Amino acid sequence: MKLLEGKVAVITGAARGIGKSVALKLAENGASIAFTDLVYNEAAQQTEKELQALGVKAKAYASNAANYNETMTVVDEIVKNFGQIDILVNNAGITKDGLLMKMTEEQWDMVININLKSAFNFTKAVQPIMLRQRSGSIINMSSVVGVSGNVGQANYAASKAGMIGLAKSVAKEMGKRGIRCNSIAPGFIITEMTGQLSDDVKKAWNEKIPLQRGGTPNDVANAVLFLASDLSSYITGQVIHVCGGMNM
Repeated sequence: MKLLEGKVAVITGAARGIGKSVALKLAENGASIAFTDLVYNEAAQQTEKELQALGVKAKAYASNAANYNETMTVVDEIVKNFGQIDILVNNAGITKDGLLMKMTEEQWDMVININLKSAFNFTKAVQPIMLRQRSGSIINMSSVVGVSGNVGQANYAASKAGMIGLAKSVAKEMGKRGIRCNSIAPGFIITEMTGQLSDDVKKAWNEKIPLQRGGTPNDVANAVLFLASDLSSYITGQVIHVCGGMNM
């Protein structure tokens, strides 16, 4: 039997990148997948097809995770279509980098809303479902900069630190009903975005990492699978660093 057989996972921002890798990993292990992205575009359609090709039920939903009302509506639709929600991965996120002295209010608000408020929205929406089931695993996609901070990323670091605090609070509030909540803090992960960096920048990053390489989306997805499954049934309120030792 597969690790997530009979489970339903909801993943935000999963049309591409790390979110897509997470969706595929959970599907490979038997989970049905409901995922959201801002629009139902070609990338979302392709991810939906790849998931369905793995033999699981999968559906993409166009929804702005930062919008509370849209989140409540889409979660209602997911429950109607799938019947339950066992796993929530709060993955939706963006960056709008810049030194604090030059950062605009719009840049601050956009990152906080998409990265942190979206996690509040979806956690709030799935909470009554998981409480009725007396089970569930919620996973917040944080970052090493949410633990250590970073120059030029005050908004991003604040949003990711907030996701850790949110997860710890949810773990304490909901643990007695069998619901776990943890965070994952990826480090330098090789994606389309980081792939555009110069070789010198990549080399500088690798020199900071004890394993001397960037991580892959699959490395992050493996950690999500662990926290989503019963293999981590006695783990809650924790931060799992997937960073090659960069932050220790």
